Amino acid sequence: MHWIQTVILAIVEGLTEFLPISSTGHMALVSAIMGIEKNEFTTLFIENIQFGTILSVVFIYWRKFLDFKRYQFYIKLLIALIPAVIFGILFKKHIDMLIQTPLFIACMLFLGGIVLLFIDQWFKNPTIESEEKVNNKQAFTIGLFQVLSILLPGISRSAATIIGGMQQKLTRKAAAEFSFFLAVPTLAGACVKSLWDAYKHTPELLTSHNLSLLALGNIIGFVIAIFAIKGFIAFLTKRGFRLFGYYRIIVGAVIIVLILLRKF
Repeated sequence: MHWIQTVILAIVEGLTEFLPISSTGHMALVSAIMGIEKNEFTTLFIENIQFGTILSVVFIYWRKFLDFKRYQFYIKLLIALIPAVIFGILFKKHIDMLIQTPLFIACMLFLGGIVLLFIDQWFKNPTIESEEKVNNKQAFTIGLFQVLSILLPGISRSAATIIGGMQQKLTRKAAAEFSFFLAVPTLAGACVKSLWDAYKHTPELLTSHNLSLLALGNIIGFVIAIFAIKGFIAFLTKRGFRLFGYYRIIVGAVIIVLILLRKF
């Protein structure tokens, strides 16, 4: 990878991490379009560039994350995290393989888009308007929805957890914010684990050049994600999911056709 590719991938990550369009899918697909070689470092990069974007959540919602008197907030996030930890450990090789499969990711983008067209109709009359009213059982159920995005790259972690929140009677805004909160321990854990594995098994990847690329990517992702989160909340509250559904269907369909024509 070189610097220009790093900047492009960081912008893509910052824009897509918290939108229901699959950041992992977009990162993998953009990498393929740019002809980035599939190797251990590119996998490490895609996994760890997410650290900057989760810091953007802490930055925006710092009052909530740094209010240590509200211990129930942290308990709910840990409970919601449990399914992802279990399935992430059990199926890591399966996940890594699917991330490197553009056709599978494109299919998930397409199918997920169809689902998003109907989400606003399926979950009406929400009763929970803030994270404070989410109980531990509801948090765990949202965590189960997150597992779908772990096992099926391209589904979108954001889409899965927001849908899980709406299924538990959260408003669109409350579901999106809980999805953001849950992303912090989920993605932070994944980043730490992948870096630790690289340190233990492939330390040659952690060169000064590669670490510089990671640092640059995280800084850019952090800045872009701040604007993406604020814009997404405003748009979602007013307009819902339908536009994201159409986007996913179009992108997924185009990529599927290109793959079948051997143009991708």
